[in-house]
Amino acid sequence: MTTDIFASRRGFLTHAGAGAGLLAAGIAMGGTTAGAAETKAPATKPAPPKFPGAGFWPGDTRLVISVSMQFEAGGQPLKGTDSPFPKVDFPDSVPSDPVANTWFAYGYREGVPRMLDLWDKHGVKVTSHMIGEAVRKNPDLAREIVKRGHEAAGHGPRWSSEYAMSREEERQFLTDARTMVAEVTGQTPVGYNANWLRRGPHTLPLLQELGYLYHIDDVSRDEPFIEQVNGHDFVVVPYTLRNNDIVLIEGRNYTPAQFLEQVTLDFDQLYEEAGQRRRMMSISAHDRISGTPQMVRVWDKFLTYANSHPGVAFLRKDEIARFAAGSPLTVRETETI
Repeated sequence: MTTDIFASRRGFLTHAGAGAGLLAAGIAMGGTTAGAAETKAPATKPAPPKFPGAGFWPGDTRLVISVSMQFEAGGQPLKGTDSPFPKVDFPDSVPSDPVANTWFAYGYREGVPRMLDLWDKHGVKVTSHMIGEAVRKNPDLAREIVKRGHEAAGHGPRWSSEYAMSREEERQFLTDARTMVAEVTGQTPVGYNANWLRRGPHTLPLLQELGYLYHIDDVSRDEPFIEQVNGHDFVVVPYTLRNNDIVLIEGRNYTPAQFLEQVTLDFDQLYEEAGQRRRMMSISAHDRISGTPQMVRVWDKFLTYANSHPGVAFLRKDEIARFAAGSPLTVRETETI
């Protein structure tokens, strides 16, 4: 069934150049001085001038934008899941909530395919937090995400409350989250996002023991940082609620135009601050929300606007985490929350 869906949606053309490179930023150069034509050209081309903020990130990058694309549709519980529809306490005789599940199905039938084309249009690479059961339900779509150069990150094998699990239960849960994604996509997740960011007391130590490089369940900074877990470094690539479509759009009467204004204002402030310190903008796109036609239009406008500024780079979270882990400028927190 999934293959038929792909065939009807443009065949998912493979785009050249998939990878994790930084987006180059052009900088206007001044004119030549009088008599320059009579002067012998130097043997090596002089380095272009750097704008404020260069040095906090690789190359001449001033501001990094980190996009999360949640791939959850198909992995949700059959009833009782958050949705725009009024909450109903179904009796045991009713096995599922069909209308809510059609809303989720939009995510894999329309939303992710539409967003993949959008990212390609702008040369943007994102991190996709994948629920294991969603990946197994739509393996071709999961593979297509990775094929186009995006990161596959862990998001649990299913929607469950990790904070209510024993240590061993959670260890198996996190192991399954990684295995289910790796088996389908061929990419082993190194980053993790808990359901609604609600991790438990064992989550971070277990992630570190299992070989994860970073987690995102933290909204306390506008830049990546390092915290101590069991006496060892662990990277945090902060997530966002203020630039999150599920918080702002889903059933809350927040219009796409308001979302565009929100993320644009956020970008403008962080871009200004980035002249003095390392800044990262986090923004989130859920399959069944940002994949709608009007929201893709909003994203298109925002990506065009952001890319019109010199020194803006869209990086995957694994790239950000690896850079932060090796940079002497990375903030090291004395507390681990």
